[in-house]
Amino acid sequence: MLQEFLEVNIFAFLLVFARLGAAFMAVPGFGEGFVPVRVRLTISLAVTFLVTQFVADSLPPQPSSVMALTLLLVGEIMIGLIMGGALRMAISGLHIAGTIIAQQAGLAAAQFFDPAQMTQGAVTSSFLTIMAMTMIFVTDMHHLFLQGTYASYTLFPVGELPPLGDISELVTGFVAGSFKLGFQISAPFLVYGLTFYFGIGLINRLMPQVQIFFVAMPLQIALAFAVLSITVGASIMWFITYYEETLMRFLGE
Repeated sequence: MLQEFLEVNIFAFLLVFARLGAAFMAVPGFGEGFVPVRVRLTISLAVTFLVTQFVADSLPPQPSSVMALTLLLVGEIMIGLIMGGALRMAISGLHIAGTIIAQQAGLAAAQFFDPAQMTQGAVTSSFLTIMAMTMIFVTDMHHLFLQGTYASYTLFPVGELPPLGDISELVTGFVAGSFKLGFQISAPFLVYGLTFYFGIGLINRLMPQVQIFFVAMPLQIALAFAVLSITVGASIMWFITYYEETLMRFLGE
């Protein structure tokens, strides 16, 4: 009886860990490359231990075949990656916005290490992503993610994969939403860039002898930072609202 009890509980723990471990691997904040692996693993195991106590009764029995067990684990990992990847796509929307802002501000050549993307990116992209991750923890949005790990078992029951069409539509919606978020945040800079380049084009036509590049570049950067200082607060709040709406979809609300 003791051996059977241990086998059942170990199976339930590992099944829950397959979903939550995949989610913690991709979610912003917890799954960043600069977070030590042991810290991420410890948090994942601790949350898995807590969630297992509440969902153990709803888990299916241990499959008798290796193929059935493999399919069950693959399904759980897929759901976890969808959860974490959806929130990662929201952060990618800020990366898109920062790249557009850098191009309009004349800072596209100034590359900086972006911890959210784990690659080189524009300075404005790194600034927005770091501020966004800070605001996620300041506003306790990570608590909603931890709550969503438990609520996901109501939305995605274990052993019952949603139709592939619904998954494709869900993923497509997250990708489209991230691009939409990026363009909405960078919209003031698109208007600013169009107006600025139109103005310096007129000046260049009226006074061809003026070295317009040396005159316009400092002014372009200064005005872009002025616009950024005015809009950055609203941009981050816009992102937090979108991030919260994405989390609420996994809470079933």
